[in-house]
Amino acid sequence: MKDLYIMMSKPKQLGWQTMSRKKRDKEEMRTDAWITTFSDTMTLLLTFFVLLYSFSTVDAAKFEQIASSLQSVLTGETKTTIMDLNIKSGEIPLVGEPVATTTVNTETEDIYEKVQSFIENQKLEDIVELKSDNRGVIIQLRENILFESGKGEIIEKIKPVLNTINGLVTSFPNDIVIEGHTDNIPISNYEYKNNWQLSSARALNVLEYFVGIKGQTHPERFTSVACGEYQPIAPNINDANRALNRRVNILIVANEKEATK
Repeated sequence: MKDLYIMMSKPKQLGWQTMSRKKRDKEEMRTDAWITTFSDTMTLLLTFFVLLYSFSTVDAAKFEQIASSLQSVLTGETKTTIMDLNIKSGEIPLVGEPVATTTVNTETEDIYEKVQSFIENQKLEDIVELKSDNRGVIIQLRENILFESGKGEIIEKIKPVLNTINGLVTSFPNDIVIEGHTDNIPISNYEYKNNWQLSSARALNVLEYFVGIKGQTHPERFTSVACGEYQPIAPNINDANRALNRRVNILIVANEKEATK
């Protein structure tokens, strides 16, 4: 009788245990399911913020156009603005065709105009050449005007021209860099072993003329640089081009650096 009771009661116990285990498994599954959803949400949020960051670069030119357009609208001015859309390229709307923008160094322009006017007034167009680059304004003098071939001493008859240029550079508070340049023909004599030494001597002699002879009151502004044959302005393939490369540059340094495109 006792055995029969055990046999009858066992299946019920086994069934109850099986149902309890399934219930616990389902509860555990429901408890862990949120982790998957949470991780997916975090991934999507991260992707969204990365996308926003990729859009965050501001185009200065377009921003300026938008600001100008808003100002025109608010002040009632009637002119073509960025509101006149051009979307054929699929880019941010622009006024007309896109153009390259360059920030201009206004100081370099001012110096150039003053030096150009000075050269014209002093009738130095046949002696000096005026140029500019991203450093400032360059007064360029040919080697055959300043020096004898292979020599570093300044020719006496050109000193009045240097006196005039000295007065010009005195009128600017900017730094002055004097550069010596040669062609690529090797030189070796009792005085100069190579083009480095020749270009250095020529630049230094011009500097010493301004500072030592003419008595520049701020010598700390002046620097001499030996460039040798390594910064030609023309290929050293014939006598005419080599003559162009033999030169002394008087650079008036602009305090602001010209921006690149």
